[in-house]
Amino acid sequence: METTKTQESAAFKIDGNWNEQAKALRKEFSQLSDSDLEFQDGKEEELLKRVETKLNKSRQEVIELITKAQSAEKQN
Repeated sequence: METTKTQESAAFKIDGNWNEQAKALRKEFSQLSDSDLEFQDGKEEELLKRVETKLNKSRQEVIELITKAQSAEKQN
């Protein structure tokens, strides 16, 4: 049980060019605003919570969306 809890609460880190990733997310989800996607180093959790709320998605779903945007950004 502890392992699952630790994995769920593991810190998520933004990697790569966040501005490009945010642009891709805004393109896919027009309801996201600049303020929803505002990011400051070390405040990933705040960003995740804003996007979760705006998109009505779980934390894991939002992490998957951001990870997908990170992968796309790395390929360009």
